[in-house]
Amino acid sequence: MKKALLKTDCHFPGQTNVYHGKVRDVYNIRNEILIMVATDRISAFDVVLPEGIPCKGQMLNQLAAKFLDATADICPNWKRAVPDPMVTAGIRCEGYPVEMIVRGYLCGSAWRAYKNGARTICGIKIPDGMKENEPFPEPLVTPTTKAAHGAHDEDISRADILKNGLVSEADYAVMEKYTHELFRRGTDIAARRGLILVDTKYEFGQRDGRIFLIDEIHTPDSSRYFYRDGYEQHLSANEPQRQLSKEFVREWLMENGFQGRPGQTVPEMTPEIVGRISNRYIELYEQITGERFLSVATEELLPRIERNVTHYLCP
Repeated sequence: MKKALLKTDCHFPGQTNVYHGKVRDVYNIRNEILIMVATDRISAFDVVLPEGIPCKGQMLNQLAAKFLDATADICPNWKRAVPDPMVTAGIRCEGYPVEMIVRGYLCGSAWRAYKNGARTICGIKIPDGMKENEPFPEPLVTPTTKAAHGAHDEDISRADILKNGLVSEADYAVMEKYTHELFRRGTDIAARRGLILVDTKYEFGQRDGRIFLIDEIHTPDSSRYFYRDGYEQHLSANEPQRQLSKEFVREWLMENGFQGRPGQTVPEMTPEIVGRISNRYIELYEQITGERFLSVATEELLPRIERNVTHYLCP
């Protein structure tokens, strides 16, 4: 099996500090440039799992870069270059402390809450009588707080975001507008590839008075996709949808007694499980892009990344 990159400890020219997130390590260069390394770590229920997924970082980084380029006409984004298959370089923005979740269908955590009786999501009323995986009349923007490292994101309403001063009313209106437009673009791209973009998240930041789209978009770490073929039949029969997302990882964890709660232990991630997860990620990449995924060599990953990024910073 190919090697997985679980952690980095790079030293780039002009580096001021580094932030190790759940799956990405972000290096700050002179408070002007961010070097975002997509590792092969995988998280679920806000917990980083003990085994890495070979090639996951490369696939996510390349897929996110494609979608950032494909949506640059909708709103400005942070990306400036991809100096390595696992790295994106871009401008440093001050991130807003909320994530913009947009849901087109009732599924995942929203469905789990709904079937337990909840009829509002982030202050938005949901009608009675809906089925799992049924589309909402219109996509819903259901924000969450952006939690500190190790904490859980929490649902929050637009009213509470404004009341608590997390985002100004003017900036929130722009973020909400961008969210709807980005979701429509992602939906159109997915439809051309025989997929349904079910839900996703966007993060925004500000620099020099402008709002930028930051981080990744439309990857299986941040999004859920259904296959269009068979969707109606599965919905009518109350059957699970064929999907490309991280949800199958969450389902496997729940089947084995883990939901990230105190005292719970992550089940053993055997080579078979790791291989299945890797294949699912590659399947999404090839399905959504229509291109074959070509993995780069996984030997000497860190020296290659340091060499390529250094050349980008100091050509």
